[in-house]
Amino acid sequence: MKVVKFGGSSLANAEQFKKVGAIIRADKRRRYVIPSAPGKRFNGDIKVTDLLYRMADQALAQEDFSETFAQIKDRYNEIIEGLELHDFSLDDQFEEIEKRMKEDPDADFAASRGEHLNGRIMAAYLGYAFVDPFEMIFFDEDGMLDDRRTMREVEKRLSQEEYAVIPGFYGCSHDGKVKTFSRGGSDITGSIVAGACHADVYENWTDVSGFMVADPRIIKNPARIETITYRELRELSYMGASVLHEEAIFPVRRQGIPINIKNTNRPEDEGTWIVESTAQKSGYVITGIAGRKDFCAVLIYKDMMNSEIGFGRKVLQAFEDNEISFEHMPSGIDTMTIVVHEDEFIEKEQKVVSAIHRLAKPDSIEIESDLALIAVVGRGMKSMRGTAGRIFSALAHAHVNVRMIDQGSSELNIIIGVENRDFETALQAIYDIFVLTQL
Repeated sequence: MKVVKFGGSSLANAEQFKKVGAIIRADKRRRYVIPSAPGKRFNGDIKVTDLLYRMADQALAQEDFSETFAQIKDRYNEIIEGLELHDFSLDDQFEEIEKRMKEDPDADFAASRGEHLNGRIMAAYLGYAFVDPFEMIFFDEDGMLDDRRTMREVEKRLSQEEYAVIPGFYGCSHDGKVKTFSRGGSDITGSIVAGACHADVYENWTDVSGFMVADPRIIKNPARIETITYRELRELSYMGASVLHEEAIFPVRRQGIPINIKNTNRPEDEGTWIVESTAQKSGYVITGIAGRKDFCAVLIYKDMMNSEIGFGRKVLQAFEDNEISFEHMPSGIDTMTIVVHEDEFIEKEQKVVSAIHRLAKPDSIEIESDLALIAVVGRGMKSMRGTAGRIFSALAHAHVNVRMIDQGSSELNIIIGVENRDFETALQAIYDIFVLTQL
């Protein structure tokens, strides 16, 4: 049995809907369908979710939102007409949304209607049951997914339906209101449904044929990753790879359910398989490369730091007290480096420096900015000698200065810090040495 989720680009207009319908009907094992809200139809277009957020902002500011709402209604009516659903209408839904936005405007409710309305169209088009996630996906008082209750209710509800459409992105808060996941959260809904129903496969359909070894916006025509483990994916997603919402892994990982990333526009492509573990060898030593710009490194110096019990805890407390999370923490005998996001840190930097001095009494502190981090990830790296040497050799030949190195004991990834201006050059150099030349 398969659970299938389709992204916004896959459902942007009636023609895309027809492609999706053909994919679902081609395999009767595709029993539960999770749709996103309509995405962009062309460059410069606006996603329906963005229009819904705009409408909510206007309603909350007590401004006229009729023009924005008209655009939203036009998008859905255009899809309905293109699918020739002559006996189907969303007029009752539109009336309810307009009433809610006038009487009690709420951004989460507004945003959730993108998936809700698309789900109703999809159910009518396929002839499947429509199941509202508001009735079975629950959040606790802290706004976190109530995992146990949700899994129990989803399994119970869907056991009554052989084929169903379940809109993505939202559920019910502890106080009975609509609550959304973070953007891209339809991936999480699909994963929850797959886990609760003990699916054999969770297919996630988008507009690319799986994960690429590197960002195609930087590397021209990068190679595709055929198989990747959950742990490798977590590392790459965290460092900026964005085909799948990073939280979508957890509900299926517990049960060992594989995820297959597929391309709606090229359904014959194998895509990328995301699995718990595999004996399959990657075509390359590395599985993927990802990175992000704009980090800061806070370098703390103190003689005999290594013999002072609790020094690290005191330093980290300074960041915690100022509500700043750290990304990496490479250290030496008398030095400790805390890497943080520049945008989180910059306004509080002097408060943090003062707190470190007060709590840990270091000899000196230095701050370096404009740092980019690159993660080289691969389960094959621990069985291959000289991987780090090849990385640094490639960077040296590309005239890139390495400012930081951090490698965990798992040998699953190596984090390299370079200057922001060298980011693209460094990515290309690492990709070339491992994929193009495979030296």
